[in-house]
Amino acid sequence: MEVLETLAVALGFATLAGLNLYLVVLVTGLAINQGWVDVSVTYPDLMILGDPLVITAAGIFFCLQFLSDKIPWVDSLWDSVHTLIRPVGGGLLAIHTLGPVDPGFEVVIAMLAGGATLVAHGFKSGTRLAINASPEPVSNIVASVSEDVAVLGGLALISVNPILAAVLCLLFLGFSLYLTPKLFRRIKAFFWLVANKVFALVSRPEAEKRKEVSGDLV
Repeated sequence: MEVLETLAVALGFATLAGLNLYLVVLVTGLAINQGWVDVSVTYPDLMILGDPLVITAAGIFFCLQFLSDKIPWVDSLWDSVHTLIRPVGGGLLAIHTLGPVDPGFEVVIAMLAGGATLVAHGFKSGTRLAINASPEPVSNIVASVSEDVAVLGGLALISVNPILAAVLCLLFLGFSLYLTPKLFRRIKAFFWLVANKVFALVSRPEAEKRKEVSGDLV
């Protein structure tokens, strides 16, 4: 049961890191540093997150993401930069949760955790691109706050019932795998329509100009 709970915590961290890596590190680090949770026996390798330097760095990057997430298209640019960072961070969190294990098993867990983080990140990125198709910024703010609340709620659930948290994470990952390709296909169609409209607007003056020239010649 203890091993199952450890794997559940690792999966929870990896999934939530795909939504907001820095918030996961910041809140977990503060909880360890302030003694809200004791991981010295169960997850000793996670004690590093309570280091003031780690907390400070996570806090700075979280503030940058907090602001970027509220601005249309800036949030998508931020997500594109973190396509590699979040899976690596999620994999490292999972490895530190497990502690010392067989190197081969560590590589497998790192790949699985990184994959879970990437799936969650893909869903977040696809959702943001779809939202950015609308002209108003309110939806970006709502989406950003909702993601942060989901991360905080997920971390709280992990501390209380890691097995239930893992089950919910698996359901979310399955939903993300199903919906994300549809989101990106819809986004691709949207950009194709926009490109066609722009091309039509640009080519129309040229066509009218050629028509005027041909009329003058006649």
